[in-house]
Amino acid sequence: MALEQLDADIWLAEGPIVDFYGFAYPTRMVVVRLPDGGLWVWSPISLSDDLKAEIEALGTPRHLVSPNKIHHLFLSEWHEAWPEATLWGPASTIEKRKDLPFAAPLTDTPPDAWQGVFEQAWFHGSFFMDEVTFVHRPSGTLILADLSENFGDGFLQRHWKAWQRAGARVWGIVEGKGYAPLEWRLSWWKRGPAKAALTRILDAKPTRVIMAHGERIEDNADAFLRKAFGWLLKS
Repeated sequence: MALEQLDADIWLAEGPIVDFYGFAYPTRMVVVRLPDGGLWVWSPISLSDDLKAEIEALGTPRHLVSPNKIHHLFLSEWHEAWPEATLWGPASTIEKRKDLPFAAPLTDTPPDAWQGVFEQAWFHGSFFMDEVTFVHRPSGTLILADLSENFGDGFLQRHWKAWQRAGARVWGIVEGKGYAPLEWRLSWWKRGPAKAALTRILDAKPTRVIMAHGERIEDNADAFLRKAFGWLLKS
């Protein structure tokens, strides 16, 4: 089975490893079934025949979501499979993928079509990248893309070279820290909007944290987030 059920109406699937500027990165997506039965798909992974069959057993994808301008690689194949699904992303993704028919850019307010099951927060103010984050209220699941990278030692030993592993520890993108990549943290010239976004997700009191890259957090989510975003809270 490609899909792992996390809670009522929310699933996770692991995708193939991709090359990101010479670094091996795992891919991961989250699927939420909305109250009307339609599926909300965050950061779609490569669409295999087996995964497609499992998705269709759950329902029909109605919303395909890119959280930032890096997480767009497989949108085309999902949109080809379900052309009536609405594409969503921040303005930076929409600018990058002008070949796809996106809806209005995502910011801090969830679209009405998502039927009230999400809290949403837009981290912006960096000249490098922005990201829209989501808390699935019914399950208490916070969904992050690259704002926290929490690589376990086992993955790094298997897929990263020694100098890359050393860099990961210096950058703090390892289990026990879970920071955003160093170059992104350093690029935040205007931190007020990001602090407001962080307050929004902390106030939603998530109990679980799912990130695109690394070990997910199943308890003590608040403590994890305050450590992972310490660079922002202390600035």
